[in-house]
Amino acid sequence: MTDIPYAFPPGGLPGQEFNPEGTAIFTNAYAVIPANVQRDIVTSFLPGWNGMRMWILARPMTGFAETFAQYAVELAPGGGSSDPEPDRSAQAGIFVAFGEVRLSIGGARQTLKPGTFAYIPSGAHWEIWNTSDGPCGFHWIRKRLDRIESLNPLTAFTRHETDVPWAAMPDCDQVWSTQRFFDPFDMRHDFHVNIVNFQPGGRIPFAETHVMEHGLYVLQGTARYLLNTDWVDVGPGDFMWLRAFCPQACIATGDQPFRYLLYKDVNRHAPLGVNDVLKTSGAR
Repeated sequence: MTDIPYAFPPGGLPGQEFNPEGTAIFTNAYAVIPANVQRDIVTSFLPGWNGMRMWILARPMTGFAETFAQYAVELAPGGGSSDPEPDRSAQAGIFVAFGEVRLSIGGARQTLKPGTFAYIPSGAHWEIWNTSDGPCGFHWIRKRLDRIESLNPLTAFTRHETDVPWAAMPDCDQVWSTQRFFDPFDMRHDFHVNIVNFQPGGRIPFAETHVMEHGLYVLQGTARYLLNTDWVDVGPGDFMWLRAFCPQACIATGDQPFRYLLYKDVNRHAPLGVNDVLKTSGAR
């Protein structure tokens, strides 16, 4: 398990010899936040936490992507929180990138190693702590639940990515596959988190254009990625943030697999009025 590489923000600060011109991009259709700008001076801190810092990579923005927030959280030894989520309607998806964390949900404790994904339903009381001797890092996705009252309540679960099958996409000779942490036919869930995998030279062979918003954190490898009308080069630790209907495609480059952690909103009607939009996006 520990041999699988998972990128994470590098922190630190480049020296004065570096050219500040970079590859960060923000448009009305997408954003690219490269790993080399995820540095110490752009970290955030939260009340109720000890020994933590984080990079806020995505947050709901009117007229852009409105369904989710995505963080990369780093904990020092002993760091964590006994009450990390102030919004009781928020669900969480957590993916551990390095080190170990102890996650407690409703009193049930579990140690999560790199490559483990945990789903935490809205309203659950949970805690997360680094009980090891070294730092740890995890990705944290937050979304308010669009509940369907006729369906049974959601329950927490954890899965390591090595236990999630690689489902090959049709007509691709096994070079493009997806690992789905959620059951795609479980209508209780209104978002999914997947790991998308491409072997070198694999590609999305058309420009996907769809209603789902995306957060894509590159875990491993390199690719040329189409975002709206632009092809950009991306690599480990780069984050791509796509609003609904932004065209996307990719061609994996290099000599190792290209893999990214993917968020998308699913399984709900499109809101038809302004009040519905505000309700769905969590706006006040």
